[in-house]
Amino acid sequence: MRSAVGIDAAAPADLVFRLARNVERWPLLLPHYVRVRALERRADGSVVAEMVARRPLVGLLGIGLPVAWRSRTWSESDGRRLRFVHVGGATAGMDVTWRIEPSERGCRVTIEHDFRPRLPGWAWFVDRAFTRPIATRTLATFAAIAEALSADESASRPLTNPSA
Repeated sequence: MRSAVGIDAAAPADLVFRLARNVERWPLLLPHYVRVRALERRADGSVVAEMVARRPLVGLLGIGLPVAWRSRTWSESDGRRLRFVHVGGATAGMDVTWRIEPSERGCRVTIEHDFRPRLPGWAWFVDRAFTRPIATRTLATFAAIAEALSADESASRPLTNPSA
């Protein structure tokens, strides 16, 4: 099963890429990420990491279901892509691609999931119950951070050309 979620951010694509590419910092930036721990650093630059996020159940009370998986991850700077291949957990075999593309008003960030488990219906259930809620919250949080940083940077620029 293939699925995608996306968001438009009023921030430069390079800024969003720089924020998102270091998955080990995600628990510092994303309130729903509990832990990202590197288990292995490979010669090709990829990292195998244990990732734990909370899938919100009762948002107002902050109650969430912990969801854990292991993923081999790397970033591709030339195309502003992040790649994840799930190597452990209930989503083993899932292939994930983040695409961060410039747009007129900033950038468009899309997360594509390709999951083909043997059990019929499992991909649909995982997508609706876990993948979409977690990925959508991840995108919204990164967009908000990038927009705030971009606005702050714009506000600190002089309004007139100082050399004029």
